[in-house]
Amino acid sequence: MTTISQTAGRSLRPSSSGGFFSALAHAASALFDRIERRSAVKTLSELDDRALRDIGITRSQIEDAVYGQFKAELSRYL
Repeated sequence: MTTISQTAGRSLRPSSSGGFFSALAHAASALFDRIERRSAVKTLSELDDRALRDIGITRSQIEDAVYGQFKAELSRYL
C-alpha cells in the first residue's frame, strides 16, 4: 500500500515562481520559434521559382510550408 503524506506547512501545489519561470521559458521558446520560422520564410522567398518547384512548393505556398499547414498534395512529397 502506498501512503502519501504532506509535511506541515508545505503545500503540494507548485509555487507561483515555478509557474512564472515556466511561462517565461514558454514565451522565450515561442519567440525563438517565431524568429526561426520568419528566417525560413525569408530564405525560401529568396529562391527562384525553379528552385522552389524542385522542392515541391510554389511561391504562394512558402508560409504554409514553413508554418506546417500542408495541403494533402504537398505532404506526399515530403
